[in-house]
Amino acid sequence: MSFFKNLIGKIFGGEGKNKSPQGLLDYGDTLKHADVDYKFAQLFTLSGGIFNYCGDEAEALSILHNIIDSENITSVFCCDEDLQKFLDVTKTPYTGLLCKQNDAAFITCEYLIAFDAKIVLSSDNILHFNNQMLPEKIIIMANVSQIVSDLSEAMSRIKRKSHIKKITSISGGKSNLDNPNKKYPKLFLLLLED
Repeated sequence: MSFFKNLIGKIFGGEGKNKSPQGLLDYGDTLKHADVDYKFAQLFTLSGGIFNYCGDEAEALSILHNIIDSENITSVFCCDEDLQKFLDVTKTPYTGLLCKQNDAAFITCEYLIAFDAKIVLSSDNILHFNNQMLPEKIIIMANVSQIVSDLSEAMSRIKRKSHIKKITSISGGKSNLDNPNKKYPKLFLLLLED
């Protein structure tokens, strides 16, 4: 019987967990007892994100330089002063405000959600701009301690920080959980050990 189901699945495109919007959550269910960092990394990659673990800032700088070169990035939106120092080292032009000529964004985030591999952003990360206004390539720098199990944990931590405004989220291009017709950005994550 399973041979028949596999054959029908292949014929009608039912094979492969990431082909359906539910596939990401189904795979997430198989990881429910895994560590949140492992679960996030697996689901982020499955959803189309490019995951880079960095042992230190020197390694993060090297990976950032490789991303900028390989993606032919010429102008970056970056409003974080600490991240701008990385761009200064790589000699990459950047703007503190989002401009049409920006072909990438280099930002921080509030939290990384292991449940569905979404990245929580706020006005601290992208100023007053809507996440849909961001360029097609987004490079996010985060720490391992920013990974939380689900949205409710992220929101309870955000409540404790009363200054955070305009909360939103982004996810990889193969996620399709929110809107299958939406164009998703190409996400690069530089995850630093705390």
